[in-house]
Amino acid sequence: MNMNRKTDDSNLIRTETSAYSKKTNLVMSILFVILSIIVFLPILLVFIVSVSSEASLNELGYSFFPKELTLDGYRYLLRTGGYILRSFFNSVLITAAGTVTGLLLMCPLAYALSRKEFNLRKPILIFLMIPMLFSGGLVSSYMVNTQIFHLQNNYLALILPGLCSTWFIMILRNYFQTSVPDSLIEAAELDGCGHFRILMLIMVPVARPVIMTVAVFLMFSYWSSWYPSLLYLDSNHTELYPLQYVLVNMDRSIETMSHDAQYMSGMETYTPPAVMVRMVMVVIVILPVIILLPFFQKFLKNGLTVGAVKG
Repeated sequence: MNMNRKTDDSNLIRTETSAYSKKTNLVMSILFVILSIIVFLPILLVFIVSVSSEASLNELGYSFFPKELTLDGYRYLLRTGGYILRSFFNSVLITAAGTVTGLLLMCPLAYALSRKEFNLRKPILIFLMIPMLFSGGLVSSYMVNTQIFHLQNNYLALILPGLCSTWFIMILRNYFQTSVPDSLIEAAELDGCGHFRILMLIMVPVARPVIMTVAVFLMFSYWSSWYPSLLYLDSNHTELYPLQYVLVNMDRSIETMSHDAQYMSGMETYTPPAVMVRMVMVVIVILPVIILLPFFQKFLKNGLTVGAVKG
């Protein structure tokens, strides 16, 4: 009799737990669907506005249902021809070179800082932490980069200033120190492996999720950067302009043309569709990110959950 009662109680608990789990899953699924729609709607609105006519924007404003569709904004940018393509190539080159070189520098440094037998570990850690707390300022960094390192009017001026990040180094160092057991490294040392082979054959494969996560954030940082171009490139080197800086300059030019058109009522002037072109610029900038993000989603998920408590 007692055995039957225990069986019935167990079945009741399982039924209640199953029902509770189904309700929870349904609520969470609905919640995440709503959040996904909220995140996706602004991107969809930007694309719709980029193909909306100027008359529709003046009448309805930003609307998901414009009265007229047009590609005038995209045609306006295509008129620049090779200028946009050249700037796009520059952005790809700067992003790829900065990401790869940054990882090649930060991974060995993080590995060295993770080893307790490294005598200079604490002084270097303090040296790296100081810029996180006290910045030298824009003027001093500009003077050092241009007057001492002569980083001006070349690709290196756009790559080297953002090459290493103390925050990324600390993330890599903490992963190397906590997630890779010392016994594994000691076994490799007994087999005759040096530190370089340990880094390449053990650390990098094991830490691939966090390395790829750092690579993604570093890549997005370079891709969306335009301010270094304003500092280190002059108007005589337009062939070095990245895409973001070209789009910023075009946006300023459109704003100036629209402003000047107000004072030229008796003259024929061409005023580009300002709002539409701005949205086209946003689409051009975020489109590569949207295309590449699904390929790195697995690494981002694994890298961002590093150190999570497992049940």
